[in-house]
Amino acid sequence: MQGSLLAISDLHVRYEDNRRIVETLRPESDHDWLLVAGDVGDTVADIEWALSLLADRFEKVVWVPGNHELWTPPDDPVQLRGEARYRYLVELCRRLGVITPEDPYPLWEGTGGPAVIAPLFVLYDYSFRPAGARDAQEALALAEDAGVICTDEFMLHPDPYPSRTAWCRARVEITEARLTAVDETLPTVLVNHFPLVRRPTRVLRHPEFALWCGTEATADWHRRFRSAAVVYGHLHIPSLIHEDGVPHHEVSLGYPREWQPRPAAPGRLVRILPEAAAVRSGG
Repeated sequence: MQGSLLAISDLHVRYEDNRRIVETLRPESDHDWLLVAGDVGDTVADIEWALSLLADRFEKVVWVPGNHELWTPPDDPVQLRGEARYRYLVELCRRLGVITPEDPYPLWEGTGGPAVIAPLFVLYDYSFRPAGARDAQEALALAEDAGVICTDEFMLHPDPYPSRTAWCRARVEITEARLTAVDETLPTVLVNHFPLVRRPTRVLRHPEFALWCGTEATADWHRRFRSAAVVYGHLHIPSLIHEDGVPHHEVSLGYPREWQPRPAAPGRLVRILPEAAAVRSGG
């Protein structure tokens, strides 16, 4: 099998400009896979529209939830919260033939492979704290004083867990066990909405927002689990960094107000395998 392993995230299709871009996304070959690293949309209808379109075009689509998918917006007819909402989206993806973090990890055998594609659902636990903050409560108070509060605090409900931190810890434990069971002779491509290491958050305009961007519990996963690449979004700052020689790709589209001033055309799929490069998409 030939083809490429491509990635994008943070499609945010409630914006008409973003929706038009998603309509142009197409593979380069019949054997291309697409990794969608979360924040497709806010409502179930928007998520279904986008993933259905992409699943029809790419040989395989792999999805992980972002924080926006886990929101319970008041205008969404589907008013499920927390784990129940996540499981609802997993079943939706399965009906569409889209791979989720609850499914067996697929093996990429195209160019640049073989590699186990591991879609992850790992949240954040407020451990990306500013220096001097003794605990999460103090860090959150400092963020509030700076006028930085993530909408997750009002719309991302952790039910039935007592907190988002508890949900994150549960997901870390579940995910770590699954990754440990992967064949040790194979490299992995780790796909998560939030960065697995803290370094990418250092460039945030509002550094306090790092609280909602990941967990220190995943800081060594790219080494422990033999990563050929790590894919993430959330920050809306497309970039490529290397940690311990492993490429970490931030592949977000983001909001129109963010990408319109940039010289590069938005909506460019990032090639993860066989090599790191941007490829044009258009219909």
